[in-house]
Amino acid sequence: MQLTEVKDPKTVEEFIRTNVELNTGDPNYIRPLDKDIHLVFDEKKNKAFRHGECTRWILKDSDGKLIGRIAAFVNKRYKSKGDDVPVGGIGFFDCINSQEAADMLFDVAKHWLLQRGVEAMDGPINFGERDTWWGLVTQGFHEPLYRMNFNPPYYKTLFENYGFRLFFDQVCFGLDPKKKLTQKLYDRHNSLAANPAFTAMHIRKNNLDKFVKDFTIIYNKAWAGHGGLKQLKEEQVSIMFRQMKK
Repeated sequence: MQLTEVKDPKTVEEFIRTNVELNTGDPNYIRPLDKDIHLVFDEKKNKAFRHGECTRWILKDSDGKLIGRIAAFVNKRYKSKGDDVPVGGIGFFDCINSQEAADMLFDVAKHWLLQRGVEAMDGPINFGERDTWWGLVTQGFHEPLYRMNFNPPYYKTLFENYGFRLFFDQVCFGLDPKKKLTQKLYDRHNSLAANPAFTAMHIRKNNLDKFVKDFTIIYNKAWAGHGGLKQLKEEQVSIMFRQMKK
């Protein structure tokens, strides 16, 4: 097997293709947008680079076929409840069902982290916010939500055989748009709709600033401070809205 650090346009493209080639046969697989992956590793656009660094590798077999990938990162701002030693992260892990191949990927990431003073390895996580590319799927192997990790069931065994253990459970929910909502949601909507203090409307692209401000206020009142979630600034929301507009 041949391990290669991602350092040029060719290996950047192979890093993307590894995920595609290893998952294409799964009917539930939805290919992530290339731009969303590139954004994570763009020093000019990912603010995590202000306080950290990252690198990544691809793994090929003796015939030159892509069989795995991994990224490793350190971020001085990254800290989870219960951490009592410096923690680094690994993510964007993909691998064939081979413990030998997986161990090679985990080892290169571990050694890179050790060289940077890290004493514990958390993963799979994102190099950035926790709302994307976070966690290992261990139940519910259906179509992934947008910018959420997707992996086959055998990944759990690869991680645990290497020594990873459960740190916390992260639960993600989705709604089937073709199915009727539960009655309590309609009841809740009706009570709010009758209150003139509440209104709902579609976003109007020609007045994004208003909706950016409204979203920021509601998000911060509802979510900031829960589970480590931070306050959002209008500038951040404005960037997200304009990305969605494209």
